[in-house]
Amino acid sequence: MTTLIISEKPNAAERIATALSNGNVKKEKNGKAVWFEINRNGEKILVVPAVGHLFTLKQKGDDGWIYPVFETEWAPSFEVNKSSAFSKIYFNNFKRLSKLANKFVVATDYDYEGSVIGYNILRFICGTEDAKRMKFSTLTPDELRESYENVMDLDFPQINVGIARHKLDWLYGINISRALTLAIKKHKNYFKVLSTGRVQGPTLKIISKKEEEIEKFVPEKYWEMEAHLKLDESEIIAQHEEGRFKNNQDPLSIKKKCENSDAIVFKVTKRKYKQNPPYPFDLTTLQTEAYSAFGFSPTQTLNLAQSLYESGLISYPRTSSQKLPEKIGYKNIIKNLRKQREYKRLADMLLGMSKLKPNEGKKTDSAHPSIFPTGERPKELTTQEKKLYDLIVRRFLAVFGGPAIREVVDVTFDINGEKFLAKGKRTVEKNWIEFYEKYVKYDEQVLPELQRGDVLKVLKIDILEKETQPPKRYTEASLVRKLEKLGLGTKATRATIIKTLFDRGYIKDKKIRITSLGKSIVKTLDKYCPEILSERLTRKFEEDMEGIENGRYKKEDVIENAKNVLEKILEEFKKNEEKIGEELYDALIETKNNSYIIGKCPECGRNLRIIRSKRTGKRFVGCEGYKDGCRVSYPLPQVGKIEPAGVCKVCGAPMIKLIRKGKRPWVLCINPNCPSKKDDKN
Repeated sequence: MTTLIISEKPNAAERIATALSNGNVKKEKNGKAVWFEINRNGEKILVVPAVGHLFTLKQKGDDGWIYPVFETEWAPSFEVNKSSAFSKIYFNNFKRLSKLANKFVVATDYDYEGSVIGYNILRFICGTEDAKRMKFSTLTPDELRESYENVMDLDFPQINVGIARHKLDWLYGINISRALTLAIKKHKNYFKVLSTGRVQGPTLKIISKKEEEIEKFVPEKYWEMEAHLKLDESEIIAQHEEGRFKNNQDPLSIKKKCENSDAIVFKVTKRKYKQNPPYPFDLTTLQTEAYSAFGFSPTQTLNLAQSLYESGLISYPRTSSQKLPEKIGYKNIIKNLRKQREYKRLADMLLGMSKLKPNEGKKTDSAHPSIFPTGERPKELTTQEKKLYDLIVRRFLAVFGGPAIREVVDVTFDINGEKFLAKGKRTVEKNWIEFYEKYVKYDEQVLPELQRGDVLKVLKIDILEKETQPPKRYTEASLVRKLEKLGLGTKATRATIIKTLFDRGYIKDKKIRITSLGKSIVKTLDKYCPEILSERLTRKFEEDMEGIENGRYKKEDVIENAKNVLEKILEEFKKNEEKIGEELYDALIETKNNSYIIGKCPECGRNLRIIRSKRTGKRFVGCEGYKDGCRVSYPLPQVGKIEPAGVCKVCGAPMIKLIRKGKRPWVLCINPNCPSKKDDKN
C-alpha cells in the first residue's frame, strides 16, 4: 500500500511528513522540486508538494485575441504562462510518483483555492477522483496527525465553488480586458492592454465615487471657542457648549463677556463603564490592525501571515471567523507561549484565572476558526514577521482578559453666564488592555478633582477659526473593510484586487486617489456598459457561490447564467466600441504624459519631466521650458521605476521614490547638490 499525499507547498509538505513519521523523513529531490517519503505503521507515504496552482484556465481552441470567448479548458500552468515555467518540475513529480500510489489524500489548504489545486492534480495527473481529504487549521504535529487519522471525503462543495469562481473570474477578466484593449486599438491602432475584472470594476467605481464626493465638497468656515483655566498648577481647556459657531460675531461677543471673569464649577458628573476585550482576529481585522500599527498593506499582511502559518506558528489566516473553539486548547497554547520570555508575565496572569473564556465576535467561517498562535516557539523570523506575530499573540491573550474599567468625568464651568465643558477620561482597571497595550489606542485625559462651586482663574479665551473637512480617502485597509461590508470579493482576494488596481495605474498614493486613466475607465464604462461596474451584479454572483456551497445551486447553472449576462454586456459594448476607444485613448495618452512629470521647476515653475537622451539612451530630468531658455536638469538613477514623492524640505527640488525589484523603495532628492546629501558623501 502506497499513499500519495498532495500538499500545496514544499514547507507544508515537510511539516506534514515530519508529523506523520515522528521525525523519520526521507527527503528526495528532482532538480529543485522536492518530495518526502516516510513509513507509517507499514504504510509507505509519499508527501508531494505543488507550488500553488499547477493548472490554469485558458481559451479553448485557437481563435486568437478576440472577444467574446466563452469556451475554456484547464491546462498546465507552465504551458499557458511563461512566469509559471518553474512549476513544470513539480508537475512532472506528480506525474511520475502518482503511478506508484494506489491511495490518494488531498492535504492542501482547506479553502476554495486549495480545494481546486488538489482536485485538479487528482483528476488531470493522478487520473482519479477517488481520494480522501485532510482538514486542518494549523500545521502543528498533533493536528496534522489527527487530521490524517480522521480523513474525510473530498470537499466537493468547496471544489465546485472554487471551479465556478475561477471560471467566472476568467470569463469576465479576459473578455472585458480584451474589449477595452481592442476598442483602443481599433480607434488609433494603439496597443496597450487595459484590464478589469468581475470585482475590480465595482471596486474602482467605489473609489471613483469617493473622489467625486471629495471634488464636490465645499468647505464651510466655523468657529470654536475654548477657555484656558487654571487651578493651582493644573491647566484645563474647556470648550463652549455651543460647539460650532457659524459666524465669528457670536464668539467675539461671548469672549468680551467672559474675559476678566472667573470660572465657577457648575456641575460635575462621573460615570464608570466597561470596555470589553477585542474580538479574535479574522483576516480583515488583522489586515486593518496591521496597517494601523505598522503601515503594512493588506497584501503584505496576508503574505506575512501565510509565512507564519507555514512555519506552524499561527492558524490558517484566510478566515472570516471571530470564534475560538475550546478544542484548540486555550490553556496549552498559553502554557507554551509562557516559554517565550516576552509573554511569560502575561501568560501567568491568564493561567492564574479560574476560567478562560474568549470574547468572541459574531462572524463565523465553516472552514476555519479565527487566527490564533499555536504556541510553537519561533526560530528565525524577519523583522516584519516578528511584528505581525507579536500582534497576533497579544491579541489572542487579550481576548481572555476581563473588561477594562474606564471613568469619564464631565465638568461644566460657568463663566459669567456662559457654559464651557471639559471632559476627562482615565483607566481605572486595565485588565485586557494590559495584554494589548502596545497596539490599543485609548485617551487618557485626567482632570484634577473638582467640586461644585470651585473657582478657577480664566487665563485666556481663544477663538479658533476652522473649516469643515472633506470625506476621508480610502486607505488599502479601509477599502478592504468596505469591500467586506458590501460583500464584494472574498477574504482571500480583496487585498489582491486592490494591489492589481495599483499595478494597472488606475489608483495611486497611500491615501488612495483615482488616476485620470482610472477615472476615465469608470466614466466610459458607466456611460456605455454600467453592468461591468455593478456592485449589485457582483454581489449576486457571490450569493450564487454561497448557493453552490450549501447545495441550492449547481455550478454549471451559475456559470451558464454568468455567460448569458456577460454576453449581453459585450453586445452593448460592441455597439459603442468606437466611442469607448476614443475616450479611453485620450485618457491613456494623458496618463502616459503625466507619468513622466515629477514636479515643478524651481526656476521657472513649469513641469519637470523624465526625458530619455536620444544620444546616450540615459534618462534624466529636464524642464519643459527648455525651448525658452530654462536649463534646469538633474541626473536620475538608470535602473528602477520612478514615482514623484513631493518636494525636498531642504532645497525645494522634487523628491522621487525609486522602486527596484527585491529592494526596499528609496525616497531621495534629485538635486545632487542638496545640502541633505552631505552626509551621504562623507
